[in-house]
Amino acid sequence: MPTTFRIDGSEIHDIASFYDVMNALLMQDEDWDLGPSLDALDDVLYGGIGALRERSDVRFIWTEHERSRTALGVAATRAWLQEKIDRGAPFDTARITKQLHDLDTGRGTTYFELILDVFAGHPGLRLDLA
Repeated sequence: MPTTFRIDGSEIHDIASFYDVMNALLMQDEDWDLGPSLDALDDVLYGGIGALRERSDVRFIWTEHERSRTALGVAATRAWLQEKIDRGAPFDTARITKQLHDLDTGRGTTYFELILDVFAGHPGLRLDLA
């Protein structure tokens, strides 16, 4: 039987609150927190850290995911990308400018979709949207 974690979508209002929820789920036994980074999320989902330590059969249920989809949608993604452009180095601002353009023209990927891609990269994990 898998270990099940519930991502409470009603608690997700922006990118920072998504990571707050994930820290509460996965990092309780650690003396550090998962930072607001897709790469960091990817690293944690590989296991060996926090609540995923020594777990091989893991299921996440993302409740109220449509609320999260909206909160992590175009507006949040646009702000996230614009912040990277504004900061400049070490970010590839030309690539990010194209991502921003794609987002603004309806062809881009939202932060919510990027999170789903990170989860999809871990076939040992199951993510159910509820």
